[in-house]
Amino acid sequence: MGDNHAVPPTTIDDGAETTPAPRQRATRASARSHEPDAAAAAAIDLARAAAGEDAERGTVGDHLGVIAEGDRLVTHFFAALAKGYRGWRWAVTLARAPRSRAVTVAEVVLLPGADAVLAPPWIPWQDRIAPGDLGPADVLPYRADDPNLAAGYTVTDEADEDQQQLWELGLGRTRVLSLEGRATAAERWYAGDRGPNAEEALNAAAPCSTCGYFVPVSGALRRAFGICANEWSPSDGRVVSADHGCGAHSETEIEPVPSERLPEPILDEIAAEALALPPREDSPDPSEE
Repeated sequence: MGDNHAVPPTTIDDGAETTPAPRQRATRASARSHEPDAAAAAAIDLARAAAGEDAERGTVGDHLGVIAEGDRLVTHFFAALAKGYRGWRWAVTLARAPRSRAVTVAEVVLLPGADAVLAPPWIPWQDRIAPGDLGPADVLPYRADDPNLAAGYTVTDEADEDQQQLWELGLGRTRVLSLEGRATAAERWYAGDRGPNAEEALNAAAPCSTCGYFVPVSGALRRAFGICANEWSPSDGRVVSADHGCGAHSETEIEPVPSERLPEPILDEIAAEALALPPREDSPDPSEE
């Protein structure tokens, strides 16, 4: 059975025949595109057999329906019964050539449904790694578009100065911290266990900014952070905020606790205690007498 959708001619006042207007053709074609092709929609057995060739034996379930993909192009859906594929369905697309009665298989694919069990979205390793995950022999991949870094040089028109170093910015490094990178690091350090809200800082008598062991960092973070150089402090060798603090502050004064006078020792000369002494080597043996 051919695809003969005859469109009646339209007449004008002089009686001449003409073809339908473009808008009429588009409207009728759109109406046909929402209706599945009858021959392809009826080929359920063909679609099921095609799905069975790709699926495990006995895992193609009930027919769930058919939709029109285009002119003479439909997709049949079958329930997937394989273990681990709850909510998935087999989708088999069938097509029919113009003026042909034969229906052929165009595509077979397994698709997830609305309640299908899906794997979590893929996250690249460099975005998935968390602080502390890097081992001694691990190497992070190079990130050309790292938002925390900015170029440490500028490109000029001079051939001999193609990569002019900016001493104030990069100190000869290819990339340096960007404004976003500095802000991210500052927020992380300030909210961490060496910030003003740490337990040891809340119990400290004075902030790190007034401690002689506080070594301010250079650059834009100088006013807010420094390095602790006090070997008695739990923050020794770590970045601390200027308003952090601990009990090892260099200027902390503790009032000395006066010692209590102990009473005189008591010598007991009245009580007697019997002791068994070992025999002396020069004493005679009683058995020899």
